[in-house]
Amino acid sequence: QVQLVESGGGLVQAGGSLRLSCVASGRIGSIVSLGWYRQAPGKQREFVAVVTSGGGTNYADSVKGRFTISRSNAKNTVYLQMTSLEPEDTAVYYCNARSFTDNSWGQGTQVTVSS
Repeated sequence: QVQLVESGGGLVQAGGSLRLSCVASGRIGSIVSLGWYRQAPGKQREFVAVVTSGGGTNYADSVKGRFTISRSNAKNTVYLQMTSLEPEDTAVYYCNARSFTDNSWGQGTQVTVSS
């Protein structure tokens, strides 16, 4: 199984930027993709971005052009660079790791964007 620890959340004004980090440990070699999801109060968890083991990326339409996902294989870390943040981006952000047999989640990090 894979263990994930997120960091980098916080309070930021609208238009500002934050970078989230997620460090993976455990069965790292089994990971097929690393991604970010978010859950706002009263809403379901939703997809934000993903990067595959081959380096391909995909984004939710709501964050395209504002968020960038990247990974460092040397550091076993996936990043989410968030720019032009909007109050609608306020949520708990969760890191996700998928393998052929497992689907692992981090504990989440809070991002709050004030207007």
